[in-house]
Amino acid sequence: MLAVRAGEGDDEAFAVLVRRHSGYLLALAQHLLGNRADAEDAVQEAFLSAWRQLPEFRNSASFGTWMYRIVTNRCLNVMRRRPHPMALDHVAEPAAADPDSSPPRAAETNAALAALRRALMELRPELRACWVLRELHGLRYDEIAHVLGTSEPTVRGRLLRARRALMEAMRPWR
Repeated sequence: MLAVRAGEGDDEAFAVLVRRHSGYLLALAQHLLGNRADAEDAVQEAFLSAWRQLPEFRNSASFGTWMYRIVTNRCLNVMRRRPHPMALDHVAEPAAADPDSSPPRAAETNAALAALRRALMELRPELRACWVLRELHGLRYDEIAHVLGTSEPTVRGRLLRARRALMEAMRPWR
């Protein structure tokens, strides 16, 4: 297994792990933090931390799940240190609309996506983490609980609160 080899000091095995997992971990961090620079810093710090902790890696979870936990914890720490909600200029731009759609429809779609991003950034960090891990990264409840170091009922409650808050924020768009 690559993680075991990397834990034994195999630099090439660790490089393979970084290449294999960095894309989705960067996407996770960007969804949680709202901008690419902070996301890149969080993922880089997470991989440095993982490199140092690899000798103690027990394979109780997959390497990917273990990295989800490290990156999520880094991002939660960053979000908790922020004194106030993120400024709108730090929110990632919405994805480009389908070029075949009409300009008014594309503008409406982009505005709705921007509103969703703002609403997501206003959620408490632990609610945002649960929502992003479930809805954008497709993790199961037990995996989210493991990543966040909490219980499945707590995850379910946080998801319920996050979904309600987002539905309320998006009410004008229905």
